[in-house]
Amino acid sequence: MPFTSLGLSPALLKALVDQNFTVPTPIQETAIPAILSKKDVLGIAKTGSGKTASYVLPLLMNLQQSNLVKNRHADVLVLVPTRELAEQVKNVFQDFSRSLPQPIKTMAVYGGVSINPQMMGLQGVNVLVATPGRLLELTDSNAVHLSGIETLVLDEADKMLNLGFQDEVNRILALLPKKRQNILFSATLSDDLQHIHQILLHDPVVIKIAAEEVSLDLINQVAYIVSDEKKGPFLRYLINHHEMKQVLVFTSSVHQADAVVNKLRKNNIDARTIHSKKSQGARTEALYLFKTGKLRVLVATDLMARGIDINFLPFVINYELPRSPKDYVHRIGRTGRADTAGDAISLVSHHELHHFEVIQKKMGKKVTLVDSENIK
Repeated sequence: MPFTSLGLSPALLKALVDQNFTVPTPIQETAIPAILSKKDVLGIAKTGSGKTASYVLPLLMNLQQSNLVKNRHADVLVLVPTRELAEQVKNVFQDFSRSLPQPIKTMAVYGGVSINPQMMGLQGVNVLVATPGRLLELTDSNAVHLSGIETLVLDEADKMLNLGFQDEVNRILALLPKKRQNILFSATLSDDLQHIHQILLHDPVVIKIAAEEVSLDLINQVAYIVSDEKKGPFLRYLINHHEMKQVLVFTSSVHQADAVVNKLRKNNIDARTIHSKKSQGARTEALYLFKTGKLRVLVATDLMARGIDINFLPFVINYELPRSPKDYVHRIGRTGRADTAGDAISLVSHHELHHFEVIQKKMGKKVTLVDSENIK
């Protein structure tokens, strides 16, 4: 099914061509017509399924057909759990809205940065992408009003509830008009989400997209036994010996991520971290540089891994093993994509060996284990 059959305007179809969108994903095929018809939608789909465009495109088209008022009453509210996702969603709205005849103003608001510029920028906003806590701060200050919201989107709703935002979400819902379109996207349908779904959605179009399995066959896995104190030098050896130009390194803590980057940079290896303690600007810049191939090493924690989607990432290194086998598969699944093989390397200390056996058993795949002392 082509995009031309989904009811989108010529301007949006041109924007899709300009951005190299060829055919709609399964979630886009169903969600776009439903949202254009102003129906409620419940979408259960993993990251990478194309869900953001599936609501951005029809919402932009519906806004083009509305009488937009230039004030502090937003028309569309998108609630997200993290600053990274807020920026990503804002960028998608802005990328597609550039081709539209009627200007659409989109703004992302989140904590961790000064609130004053956000307060000043909210005049005339049409689409507001927000994390719950900062949105409540702004509404309490009368910087934005939610009484004119026509469409509410809860993106990654499961993650929002898991991170403890339920009370904030309930407070926000109380500020919204009762008559509105509701769109809810989630990776899973948990009990908490089922409760929110029953409260929010009226006769929704339900879309369930099966999660794409990580193809372990495309990932060349190897593990090295390395003592904790020698992991730093051995990591540098691997990067230089294999002439790695783009490598994603995982650590289990913010402190360790910073320590790894400091040692790499002291040894003239260009590296940056991406984790929750970094400013939004620093995270955005690091991710952009890495995705565009201008940064050699990106060191990340598991919390930040969801935003790192690169089709042709050649190397992933586990500096430390994650707590669960599921997280291990998610980490190494950053490579071996788009039918292109990739390498996943794990540095395993002696006290991690038993845990690594458990990971291999759960994964159903044996990994070659090499003693780093034998490599010179």
